Amino acid sequence: MAFYFKEPAHTFGEYLLVPGYSSDKCIPANVSLKTPLVRFRKGEEPAITLNIPMVSAIMQSVSDDNMAIALAKEGGVSFIYGSQTVEQEAAMVSRVKHYKSGFVSSDSNIKPTTTLGEILELRDKTNHSTMAVTEDGTPTGKLLGIVTSRDYRVTRMSMDTQAKEFMTPFEKLVYAGVNTTLSEANDIIWDNKLNMLPLIDKDQRLRYMVFRKDYTDNKENTLELTDSDKRYLVGAGINTRDYAERVPALLKAGADVLCIDSSEGFSEWQRITLKYIHENFPEAKVGAGNVVDADGFRFLADAGADFVKVGIGGGSICITRETKGIGRGQATAVIDVCKARDEYYEETGVYVPVCSDGGIVHDYHMTLALAMGADFLMLGRYFSRFDESPTNKIKLNGTYYKEYWGEGSNRARNWQRYDLGGDKKLSFEEGVDSYVPYAGSLKDNVGVTLAKMRSTMCNCGALNLKELRDKAKLTLVSSTSIVEGGSHDVILHEKFGGRN
Repeated sequence: MAFYFKEPAHTFGEYLLVPGYSSDKCIPANVSLKTPLVRFRKGEEPAITLNIPMVSAIMQSVSDDNMAIALAKEGGVSFIYGSQTVEQEAAMVSRVKHYKSGFVSSDSNIKPTTTLGEILELRDKTNHSTMAVTEDGTPTGKLLGIVTSRDYRVTRMSMDTQAKEFMTPFEKLVYAGVNTTLSEANDIIWDNKLNMLPLIDKDQRLRYMVFRKDYTDNKENTLELTDSDKRYLVGAGINTRDYAERVPALLKAGADVLCIDSSEGFSEWQRITLKYIHENFPEAKVGAGNVVDADGFRFLADAGADFVKVGIGGGSICITRETKGIGRGQATAVIDVCKARDEYYEETGVYVPVCSDGGIVHDYHMTLALAMGADFLMLGRYFSRFDESPTNKIKLNGTYYKEYWGEGSNRARNWQRYDLGGDKKLSFEEGVDSYVPYAGSLKDNVGVTLAKMRSTMCNCGALNLKELRDKAKLTLVSSTSIVEGGSHDVILHEKFGGRN
């Protein structure tokens, strides 16, 4: 006879935190969000600790090298998507590890023949107003000039005007050599009142760009996550098919942590993959998942997972529950697995961090997941909305959106993620292709989210995530309580066009 759980599965939206006593020390500035990323033994420190409890999802539409750099600056880690060739993924990892803070590789490049109309399209797509004009239009081509918004007037110029007619030519640029230090570059920028300084090699090929605005940003990135060589940390997704080829290449490229990307992780395939990695690369760190109950957690913890990912069917673009009828409400899954993690720690003295993956609709859901026991969160839709995600920004009916699709969609066709040892193809979709409202820069949005998180923790009398788990009081809410929690019985100003 089938086993039946006695209680229904709940989502984050069905819970609220009840405030606790807040001492005079409970102010957001005193809150630490540090959290372990990988397993450790009692009395030891984890090999990798996150400065914020956020990692980006292993998805084509979310995590590339640009996302990884931006998130590492804020204290989190990106897991570069694995549904690409081994060489492509390794190259992304390598670019993150070789990135020098403050030295930006140009990603808005044009040719001398690029028209003003094309420049405006590129500006709208990338949100970058400074563009390098290179001989061949590549990021490292011979630098011929620079185009900024000060070089053209849309109302007085034809859209067919070519960049070479209005760019600031190389002869008039202030530039420096490729071996210039960041400190020296910033001095040149300030002495010459520049917004950007290009760094070139002996053949006049563009290597980096240093921006004035990044000087302030670099000073503000107090939580940036780096290794012992001051390089940004980066993760990478792997699968249970080509791990013997992919894992060595990713580790050689510098990946700090790996994660098996699978829709369902309670399987022998994951145990085999974990065994291979730990036998051949004993220093490598690798997470596994996804699971939704204590049995799944225990299986992966015993198999050597350095963290365990929780969640099936809760992602905004995931339709696994709809198509296959498997999964569990994310809040219930997190509570159950975190209880199993604590029991495992008591029994073995080994702490295996839990990652909550999916089910986040509002920012406060993140704090709820952490209060329920999650050590950190994997986020897809949240990060997909930002400038740094690898997808196109498009305009629909006057509003900007970013493209966002699931790994189980026909667009991604990531059959390895849903592999059950059969044919190398997707038999049916488990994800959708969609749009999400464009939200701007990662830095600004993450800053607001973390401010909410710290404030809520103070309301609960907690100054770190362990205290939050120990002190949190959670209550289930009724459907009418949920309605009561938002604005109600009033007419909002924006209904009438806002205030005068």
